[in-house]
Amino acid sequence: MKRQALTLTILLFFSVLTFGQPATIISGPMPGHSTMRMVKVWLQTSQPTAVQIEYKAQEDAIDSWQQSEVIQTQSETENIAIFELDTEPGITYTYRVLLDGVPADLENQLNFKSQTLWQYRTDPPAFTFGLGSCTYINEPPYERPGKLYGDNLDIFRTMNNEAMDFFLWMGDNIYLREVDYDSKAGILKRYNHMKQQPELQSFFQGRHHYAIWDDHDFGPNDSDRSYILKEDALDAFELYWANPGYGLTKGRDGICSNFKWNDCEFFLLDNRYFRSPNKRKNTDHTILGQEQLEWLLDALAYSNSSFKFVVIGGQVLNTAAVFENYANTHAEERDYLIKSIQQEGIKNVIFLNGDRHHTELSMLDEEGSPVMYDFTVSPLTSSAYDALDEPNDNRVKGTHVADHNYGLIEVSGPFRDRTLKFIIKDKTGQLLWEYSIQQQ
Repeated sequence: MKRQALTLTILLFFSVLTFGQPATIISGPMPGHSTMRMVKVWLQTSQPTAVQIEYKAQEDAIDSWQQSEVIQTQSETENIAIFELDTEPGITYTYRVLLDGVPADLENQLNFKSQTLWQYRTDPPAFTFGLGSCTYINEPPYERPGKLYGDNLDIFRTMNNEAMDFFLWMGDNIYLREVDYDSKAGILKRYNHMKQQPELQSFFQGRHHYAIWDDHDFGPNDSDRSYILKEDALDAFELYWANPGYGLTKGRDGICSNFKWNDCEFFLLDNRYFRSPNKRKNTDHTILGQEQLEWLLDALAYSNSSFKFVVIGGQVLNTAAVFENYANTHAEERDYLIKSIQQEGIKNVIFLNGDRHHTELSMLDEEGSPVMYDFTVSPLTSSAYDALDEPNDNRVKGTHVADHNYGLIEVSGPFRDRTLKFIIKDKTGQLLWEYSIQQQ
């Protein structure tokens, strides 16, 4: 009996050591969707714990902290908390995170900002956002034999030095592996691996973030609506990103949503959840699905924003019918989308996308129709490929890049006469090219 009692005491002692450690933040905090009245903040803790955010206007010298609700993180939801914080317009807030009532020890000063109330008062503020796609992070035990597919993560340190209001993740933000495809646990494991990389934490903390997905963070390569775990993939996406919403209805159907930043509008599209298989012959070929496609056209026609950014996983204006370009297996829907925009006379439409492991700017300028642009930015860390010989009739000369890179878009100037600048830099921050356009 004495030996059993001693064994129990030892087990209890080590249990206290194991489970009595204070919780820490293992990913984030990461500001997400921002409006005038509400800002989302995402974070993940090392174990279940009570989390709260205290925040105040950055210029407020008095300790007048506002307090969020308390969220109890749970292992069933990956110990993730997503806060919706009440805000006033046009304020940069500083904030701190409390874990079980104790301020978390973080290296960086934490800030987020609410949208500015500029309408009928001033010109819209100038702003800059970053964008990129195709983030492959190596995990040697699960890699294919041969050369590793992903580069190091130094590009995120470089991008962290850029003054950008938010970053737009344009798909393939993770790469599900063969070991991940057939279980929700595998999908969550891959998100955890990406989100907890030390090199990404300052980048997550330093700006707001929005995301869409493409095939590799939805399922297997070139995956479509037939993927049996697409609901699990949607659960994971909703859990790991603090987007405006998920789908066109409260019933949650795909990841489609939209948001405004100052005088510009962003349409975050889902090119996987409704996508017909590329190889199907006897079906209506669709990438977006009829409901999402018609919503997009309605929303573009309604919008009076200076620039209308349509964010989608694959290229739209590239005329080369290769790989998963819109012009390939779903050309009829592509033609309908482009012609509808032209016939409706919708100006200042810019498609933003990744997928292709190279970067380029495409421009469609047909007489009598508004000019459209397609800004492809890829890859951040995945292997890069040269596609300069690809017959893209709409490519802007000198914009093709076949190396790791990231993009910036600057919007400035007086209301109704805004200037937009496309910028591409390499992984060290060296300028590769820039291209400016004027609001039509």
